Amino acid sequence: MRLTICVAAALILSASSAQLAAKPAPFDIKHTSWSFVDNKTRVHESIDADGNYIENAVSGKHIDHGTGVMKDGKACFTSAMTKDGEICWTTKPVKVGHSMQTTNDKGEKLTVTRVAYSPLHMPK
Repeated sequence: MRLTICVAAALILSASSAQLAAKPAPFDIKHTSWSFVDNKTRVHESIDADGNYIENAVSGKHIDHGTGVMKDGKACFTSAMTKDGEICWTTKPVKVGHSMQTTNDKGEKLTVTRVAYSPLHMPK
């Protein structure tokens, strides 16, 4: 009987330690949408499942597009419309409807709100 209890206890402890050792999945910007105000313009940005982003003003005007990837826990964007090169922003897991303050490599700050994903399309 003691052997059965000890074996059962050992199994429970090993299962618990395996759960503690499991790391949460890293945050990814793919297939997400965001809203923010940049230079007094209300913006909606979506990053598709392939890492392509489109940024439009809420008024409908196209602002920017390019590619976005995660690097070392930062969201890094490379515009296809400017020669600024890659610009990386701090990030953390954010649920839809929640906001965070992000800072880019140049020290610029921006408050972004994650919204339900909706794909954007390039203007015609």
